Amino acid sequence: MSLAREAAGLLRRGSRLGARLPWRRELRRQQELKNSACLHSTMPPCDFVPEKYESYPYERMLNIRKGNVSPSHKTYYNKPLLLHQGHMQWLFDYEGRRYLDLFAGVATVGVGHCHPKVTAAAQKQLGRLWHISSIYMHPAIQEYTEKLASLLPDPLKVIYLTNSGSEANDLAMLMARAYTRNFDIICFRGGYHGGSPSTLGLTSIGSYKHCVPTGFGCQTTMLPDVFNGPWGGSQCRDSPVQTIRKCSCSPGSCDAKERYIEQLKDTLATCVPKKIAGFIAEPIQGVNGAVQYPMGFLKEAYELVRERGGVCIADEVQTGFGRTGSHFWGFEGHGVMPDIVTMAKGIGNGFPMAAVVTKAEIADSLAQNLHFNTFGGNPVACVVGSAVLDAIAEDGLQKNSEAVGTHLLREFAKLRDKFEIIGDVRGKGLMIGIQMVKDKESRQPLPAEEMSQIFEDCKDLGVLLGKGGIHSQTFRIKPPMCITKDDADFAVEVFHAALTRHKEKTATAK
Repeated sequence: MSLAREAAGLLRRGSRLGARLPWRRELRRQQELKNSACLHSTMPPCDFVPEKYESYPYERMLNIRKGNVSPSHKTYYNKPLLLHQGHMQWLFDYEGRRYLDLFAGVATVGVGHCHPKVTAAAQKQLGRLWHISSIYMHPAIQEYTEKLASLLPDPLKVIYLTNSGSEANDLAMLMARAYTRNFDIICFRGGYHGGSPSTLGLTSIGSYKHCVPTGFGCQTTMLPDVFNGPWGGSQCRDSPVQTIRKCSCSPGSCDAKERYIEQLKDTLATCVPKKIAGFIAEPIQGVNGAVQYPMGFLKEAYELVRERGGVCIADEVQTGFGRTGSHFWGFEGHGVMPDIVTMAKGIGNGFPMAAVVTKAEIADSLAQNLHFNTFGGNPVACVVGSAVLDAIAEDGLQKNSEAVGTHLLREFAKLRDKFEIIGDVRGKGLMIGIQMVKDKESRQPLPAEEMSQIFEDCKDLGVLLGKGGIHSQTFRIKPPMCITKDDADFAVEVFHAALTRHKEKTATAK
């Protein structure tokens, strides 16, 4: 759908809504955007027709949200979106407007909204057996765990099914401590590993912290961030796009990697006992804005941790299930073998499920006492998970992630070279971060109000983004893996239009 048609629709809807000043201000902003954006392409076609919205009016929905939903559940956008239906890479609001979803329910909808194969599998199982718990055998749990285990290297073959990434990481912490008989776990600053009382000790982003004791025995170490950190160059990371920082390393060496390893050694020497329980890291940091480490860093870090008696935990909640393109699991891109792997989000394409995978000897240490999860291994969850794995393979989504993701990264890098406020473009496959700055020299975060304006403009032009980073200075792009090259080109053009409008407004203000 063209921008002109979208704007005309907004104007028509505005006339129906009457003389509400906030709506009028929004419509005026939409008209300004229409006049300045100058998009040259239209939204890619979609032959799906959403059902007519028949629930409460928008204003009543908003009042219920304010009165009955916890205020900690924040909404995006000045006028929160009321979404009604989804189809593959597309979302539809209550008025029928279509959006290209580049955030996938926070990097969760891997194979596409309401993917027909996954939907059919869930509907069939709902008519057969909803829940009995894992204290009984049922076909789905055995079939799914066998299928999932086949996608992991030996000796990672024992699977615990849970309901969320926080639960999975909480269980991984318990496993590490039970197996090693040690307590301290090391994590990166900037990492996100969950919001439970235990995993908040591993989550090292201030906005998630509360003024209560959490996560005893969790120690942070410096994040090896080659753009924001003190060291980094133009050859550090495993990505089609490198930083704009200079690199003076000799062939085959990485000065930044060595310096960050020294920081980890310092943490081991000063902050923890001689024996530790483990180390947890995302192969690429998700909530922090697709932050990547220097190549070879994780391999050396794993060696140092194991020398202290610790186990190595790979948090694949956002990087797993083919999203990085080159590999099915993010840790494979680092050439490492973890002792424990946690996964969620894309595992169920939005269905609440998660898993912890480990080695037999670590699993045995937890079997000395009871560990039970009522809904882990639920029949519907297992059937959904199995259908997701089938869809990834049958639809070629890992390969698509690599192809479309690489194209997106390179196109966004062209915008980085054109606009001073894009400091860094990074990522791998369909896990991309675009870090916004005041200017490339200072690398200071773009002010929040300017970030929000670009964010809002992209939405108004039909593209939904995510935000992340310590200062919410990074746009997160993690769409359903079924996204096409045409979709990607449209998204880049929309982002370009929003940046152009920002540049025009900034020039006018001066």
